[in-house]
Amino acid sequence: MTDKPFMPKATAVWLVENTKISFKQIAAFCDLHELEVKGIADGDVAKGIKAYSPILAGQLTREEIEASSKDINRPLILNKKVLDIKSEKKSNKYVPLSKREDRPQAALWLTRNYPQLSDGQIVKLVGSTKKTVELIRNKRYWNSSSLSPKDPVVSSLCSQADIKNAADKADRKTARKKKEKERKNKKLESAS
Repeated sequence: MTDKPFMPKATAVWLVENTKISFKQIAAFCDLHELEVKGIADGDVAKGIKAYSPILAGQLTREEIEASSKDINRPLILNKKVLDIKSEKKSNKYVPLSKREDRPQAALWLTRNYPQLSDGQIVKLVGSTKKTVELIRNKRYWNSSSLSPKDPVVSSLCSQADIKNAADKADRKTARKKKEKERKNKKLESAS
């Protein structure tokens, strides 16, 4: 059987202790021999193993257990939950010392080639801090004199598509602000 539950013996112990399912069904579900399940029931096998609830683990539902306990020929079917676990916070990956100078250089390159990008967008692209980007933009960074602009794509800090998407977003924001300003000016002119 390819799909077997997590901790099959402990699951078998729980099923023997808490359900009326046949040994054959438990053996098939847990990928054990039927005599092994009978040994669990008799107390000869799995003496020190603590029972593991397949319901709490999400491997079986109560309905599944009830349906199989009513029909001796019905096999237990493993509940394949699709866990949609996404990391809420992007973990910071270690950057070697030799690569750390690439971030300020990439930030300088982006401020020169894409002045419409906000500090926040540059931070996301190169993995720096807002304070650092602000200091680089205003030429007050501690190492400004020796910084040389370096394309972040070459340094593998982000992709060209990431830069293009950020630039497009910044352009849309600029266009939106321009339209709002024109609208306000028209309202002022019509009110006069």
